[in-house]
Order: sequence, then C-alpha cells, then structure tokens
Amino acid sequence: MAWIIIALLSSYLIGSIPCAYIFGRLLKGIDIRKFGSGNVGATNAMRVLGRGPGISILFLDILKGYVAVTLLADFLIWRIPNLSEAALRVILGLSCIIGHSWTVFLGFKGGKGVATTLGVLLGLAVKIGSLKLVLGLIILTWLVIFIITRIVSIASVLAAIAMPVYMILFRETNILIFASLIICIFIILRHSSNLKRIIQGKEPRLTFKKPS
Repeated sequence: MAWIIIALLSSYLIGSIPCAYIFGRLLKGIDIRKFGSGNVGATNAMRVLGRGPGISILFLDILKGYVAVTLLADFLIWRIPNLSEAALRVILGLSCIIGHSWTVFLGFKGGKGVATTLGVLLGLAVKIGSLKLVLGLIILTWLVIFIITRIVSIASVLAAIAMPVYMILFRETNILIFASLIICIFIILRHSSNLKRIIQGKEPRLTFKKPS
C-alpha cells in the first residue's frame, strides 16, 4: 500500500510541473495565467510566448506523461506485485494527467491535459505494442481536424471522443478501454468553456505568428 501511495504521489508531482508558467517567468517575467486564455498549457504559451517556447513546452508536457508510464512505472513495477503491469501504467498515467490539470504548485489550477495525455499514450504504446495503431489513428484524427479548423480545442475534443471508439474497434483490453473513456470525459469537461466559445463562434484559431 505504501508503494502505491508513493507511485501515485510521484506521478502526480511529475505531472504538476507547470512548464508554461516556468517559461513565462524565465523568458518574460510574466504570469502566463494573466495573458491570452489564462491557461497553463502549450497552446496559450505559443500565443503568448511564441512558437519556439510553445513547442518546447508542448514537448515537456508530453514528456511528463511519457516518463510517468515508462521510467517511473518500470522502477515501481517490481515493488507493487499485486497490481498488473498494465493497471500500474494506466493508474500512473491518469495520476500524471491529474497533476498537470490540477497542479499543487499553482493552487490546483493547471492545463487542459491534452499534451500530457499524448505523452501517456505514447508511453503505453511503447510498452503495449498493439496500442501503436490506435495511437496513430488518434494523432491522425487530431491533425486532420486541426488542419481543417485551426482550432486546437475542437481537434482535442474530437480526438478524445474518437479514442475509446478506436480502442473498442481494435479490441484493446478492458482496462485500456475504461481508461480511454475516463480520459475522454475528462478532456470534454476540461474544454467546456472552449466548447461554449466554439458554439458562439468566439474560439480563437491558432496561428504561428510571433507575439507582440
């Protein structure tokens, strides 16, 4: 039980590292929560800080999820014998996503969790070979919708909805299907304000111009 608590706490803290906030302070001396959408994520960072920092933050947010379900899980797997490998990786992944979205370092307010979710899926795909095709389809879905709309939020929500559908179609394990449903619902709820703006036609499209 002690190791499970340590595992969850460690993964949560990895996810909690507020990369966009740190970059905002270091590069411009600003609190990124007071600019743009106010979100502590890669999309807002790209708008406020620029393309280079935004891409760097995207990579780091993805890396958090990847590290949680690969390196951290590999270290802990032999210390928690009563939990299956797949279950441990999924639980650590979910804990990391929660950490990113409700970081202890910023008063339990964080990003939307999409980039970290991608990192979790990448890590799971590395460890669970059958998941590679599903991951590829999820990424392709996101890219196609983003290219058409240039709206990150709608691409993220629709890709999240597609995720459990792909899991079921390709007969992934029950724990992966269950986890994908949880993540799907989570991402939809985290984007509720974005969905309202989309309905109102007020959701901004992502451009790659330098911030003023």
